[in-house]
Amino acid sequence: MKVKRIVANIETQDISKAKHFYGEILGLDQLMDLGFIATYVSHEKIATQISFLTEGGSGTPVPDLSIEVDDLDDALTRIKEAGVPIEYGPTNEPWGVRRFYVRDPFGKLINILTHL
Repeated sequence: MKVKRIVANIETQDISKAKHFYGEILGLDQLMDLGFIATYVSHEKIATQISFLTEGGSGTPVPDLSIEVDDLDDALTRIKEAGVPIEYGPTNEPWGVRRFYVRDPFGKLINILTHL
């Protein structure tokens, strides 16, 4: 057996909030909308990965999701223009990533990063 995919499931009573944050700000495409579930994807090749953490690194809390982007400055600009508060960073971490934390509309802590 090989695991083909790992999907993060975020419970909410207002799925429409995902369209603005994940679709418009972060640029993901809506793959599916069945009313009770909306799925957003990147059409880039994505590795299946799951991480287990005791902390988020550099003394930060453990993020609920980590989203790697190809242009962190563009992501940061989009987040700021949308009025989403930055909770940490942006900063270059000693393990070779540049990142910042924000909360999505559902209160989930999101680690947005790029590898240096």
